[in-house]
Amino acid sequence: MLRRLIIVLCGALFAASVPAQNVLRISAIPDEAPTELQRKFSKVATYLAKEVGLKVEYTAVTDYAAVVEALAAKKVDLAWLGGFTFVQARLRTGNAIPIAQRLEDEKFTSKFIANAAAGIESLADLKGRTFSFGSVSSTSGHLMPRYFLLERKINPEKDFRRIAFSGAHDATALQVESGKVEAGVLNASVWDKLVREKKVDTKKVRVIWTTPPYYDYNWTVRGDLDPGLVKKLTDAFLKLDPKNPAHKELLDLQRASRFVATRAGNYKGIEAAARSAGLLK
Repeated sequence: MLRRLIIVLCGALFAASVPAQNVLRISAIPDEAPTELQRKFSKVATYLAKEVGLKVEYTAVTDYAAVVEALAAKKVDLAWLGGFTFVQARLRTGNAIPIAQRLEDEKFTSKFIANAAAGIESLADLKGRTFSFGSVSSTSGHLMPRYFLLERKINPEKDFRRIAFSGAHDATALQVESGKVEAGVLNASVWDKLVREKKVDTKKVRVIWTTPPYYDYNWTVRGDLDPGLVKKLTDAFLKLDPKNPAHKELLDLQRASRFVATRAGNYKGIEAAARSAGLLK
């Protein structure tokens, strides 16, 4: 009886020493302007708070690497990552778990664009030109475009006159439009949005090539997050229905028709491309 009482008391003391999680911390790679990211993810935070019954805090970061490090340091519980950043997070933590991706992320593409006055008609014409990628760690703004260029025997360091890294997809489009660089590459989804919202002048910038498809973005959780909470989060994304006006607003903000379940194996191709392009050792 005494032994059983001691076990019960020890269990109670241990439980008391491990506070229940009452705040869910989320973040995202900074692939667009800070104001746009705040607009998108503050609404995601509000939605998730209702779905999982926790206070949800969105934290903005200045670069892609910061999100990976925040997951590894357990300062973030859930993050919106690109395919390459997910691979980096998985390698860095050993247990990061992708839980949901947009349907569009199963066949994602990048757009190579050029200033209309530069006389660039194809990838071959990029040789000797100034060129802008997005972030160094961007899947659609750097890794996969670099991989496809190398496949076509175009080496950016050797063949381009100058390489820039704009830091974000919309910034790349603006650099090309202004003539700061002659050409660049960006996420196809952001390009379509910029055209639709008339934030880029298609008389000054044109698409010269679209990449083959690849897997990209996903929502990723820390591998040691409570399984019950992981299921609630997964269900919250998968239940978003475009027929529901409130849900449609969230989906539109994330440029998603709907969310589907995903798994780490979907990103093996991204990891292989990163190693082939020399971006992972």
